[in-house]
Amino acid sequence: MNIELLKRLCETPGVPGHETRVRDLILSETTGLFDHVEVDPMGSLICRRDARGGLEAPVKVMLLCHMDEIGFLVSHISKEGFLYLLPVGGFDPRNLFARRVLVCTEGGDIKGVMNPGGRPVHIASAEDRKKIPEVHEFFVDTGLGEAAAERVKVGDMVVLDEPFLEMGEKLVSKALDNRVACWLGIEAIRGLGEADHPAEIHVAFTTQEEVGLRGARTAAFRVQPDIGLGIDTTLACDTPGVPDQDRTTEQGKGFGLHVRDSSFIADTGLVAEIDALATARGIPFQRTMLRAGGQDGAAAQQAAAGARAVGIVVGTRYIHTVTEMVDRRDLAAARDILIAYLSGGLA
Repeated sequence: MNIELLKRLCETPGVPGHETRVRDLILSETTGLFDHVEVDPMGSLICRRDARGGLEAPVKVMLLCHMDEIGFLVSHISKEGFLYLLPVGGFDPRNLFARRVLVCTEGGDIKGVMNPGGRPVHIASAEDRKKIPEVHEFFVDTGLGEAAAERVKVGDMVVLDEPFLEMGEKLVSKALDNRVACWLGIEAIRGLGEADHPAEIHVAFTTQEEVGLRGARTAAFRVQPDIGLGIDTTLACDTPGVPDQDRTTEQGKGFGLHVRDSSFIADTGLVAEIDALATARGIPFQRTMLRAGGQDGAAAQQAAAGARAVGIVVGTRYIHTVTEMVDRRDLAAARDILIAYLSGGLA
């Protein structure tokens, strides 16, 4: 399993609207894997692999793998050099205290630390300590003081800065949501090798999913697939304090066959096909639903005249934090079902 590639994907900064570095990395990794590659006006990378085996009218299957991670854009620079931010993506402020960040500028990346405004613990009142600040109350200190204004511009991206870790069967990093999907999009096609496959396969590495499936919408209208596979992470709340009915997935029990969330309801026939294929191939899986949230499969389902769509997802603990955690076995199962489906498992 190419964990080194996943590490590089996760550690490469790329918030909504600023996915260029991630796209460049994917381009460098996919040389020779596709028959046609283009970048659309939204910045999504759309890669096509023609059908192998002589079908005159192959089914068009689209994998949607968003490149962006949650992060921030600089919205204001104070005269003292403190950076104020606006989020691009959903954050729980409780996870933002005392974080290290990377400020990505035209002139190079700058290390910084993030904290909320207000009194530190030694001089805070009891009421102060109960308060959870809003995201806009946090600021970044680069240590540059007034000189920060000479290097940082409004609109520069800021990402949380933590290293990728391997912990037994677990992999931990920021941005596993959704560099997991980018990894799967690459490794599934790599796994096909030179063998024949009946479908015309489009892998779209999309932009701006975290702010509303934006890149996936335009990419799906461009491709107009027959079948859309939304590749993403989902919740794995198999941790203390969460009732069984809210766990969504359990790690180590296979990929998630995603049936429903706030953005779409999967095609029932497609769910049944993948269920049967995984069962026949001995690939572990679990059916998943989300109470809220959405993913790029919805964009494929609703593009142009519509498509059959389903999600292939990997359960992730501590999602939208710098300690996102996936299980290698679930990652492998997601890769294996994609290879099985694309190589001839289509009904």
